[in-house]
Amino acid sequence: MKKSIPVYVRVPLIFFAVFGAMEYFIDSGDRPAFIKFPMVSLFLFVFLFLLIAIEITMNAIDNVTYQLLSEEEKLKQETTSSLSWKEQQWYKNLRSKLTNADSDGDEGQLLLDHDYDGIKELDNNLPPWWVYLFYACVVFAVVYMVRYEVLGADNQEMELKNEIAQAKIDVAEYMKTAPDLMDEKTVTLLAEPTDLAVGKEVFTTNCAACHRADGGGQIGPNLTDKEWVLGGGIKNLFHTINNGGRDGKGMIAWKGTLKPKEIQKVASYILSLQGTNPADAKVAEGEVWIDETNSGK
Repeated sequence: MKKSIPVYVRVPLIFFAVFGAMEYFIDSGDRPAFIKFPMVSLFLFVFLFLLIAIEITMNAIDNVTYQLLSEEEKLKQETTSSLSWKEQQWYKNLRSKLTNADSDGDEGQLLLDHDYDGIKELDNNLPPWWVYLFYACVVFAVVYMVRYEVLGADNQEMELKNEIAQAKIDVAEYMKTAPDLMDEKTVTLLAEPTDLAVGKEVFTTNCAACHRADGGGQIGPNLTDKEWVLGGGIKNLFHTINNGGRDGKGMIAWKGTLKPKEIQKVASYILSLQGTNPADAKVAEGEVWIDETNSGK
């Protein structure tokens, strides 16, 4: 039974139609669905295998059916086929080269002497496509061995380690310029009036109730003197505001309320209050803190 579309066109066409439909309907973000979801790859592989198996089976049935036809029916089918004579010959020649098939050959000459319960074997040569694939695998294996075992190229494990190491470097570099990802190790003191104005606003809204609007101290300690309970300087102050004060008696941790850049600005504003000496300031607490690194006040 001749088909209007050759198998070498029909199989890829159906496969890529299903592949395109899955990519369209499956939400896989910026990555292909068959990479992000392994089950999709498995389905496509099984689908392609079944598609090829069905085509081979149908082709075998067609060949058997064709052989059962009379010469007149064969001639009629050949003349009514939608494929031109040249297309049919090209396809037959291609199949013959790839499979080493010879429909005119005498199978009796290929029969082996032994048989198993009446079942005999044909001494056929391996199909050329299989031989070519085998040679390609041998070449690939040689290239692979030379590249990775002799020349010492990076294998997948080494590539992964290199990518992880590079990713750590990239993250560390990004954190240096990403204020929302800073911590007490990377925070720096701000001195720009616009930053201090924002810090003052944050302080008035969240801190003045305990430290007074002028920083002189009320429930919380005085923030204008040189004594600090948990250490002074931008790094210590950032850590204290972010994680909270002393257990059981200190202020709460503000990391769940304020963003890192807001904590940086309010800490910088607090340090700008040093030496302002507000009236009726609270008695100093803690110890005098001296910045030995000159990174802050």
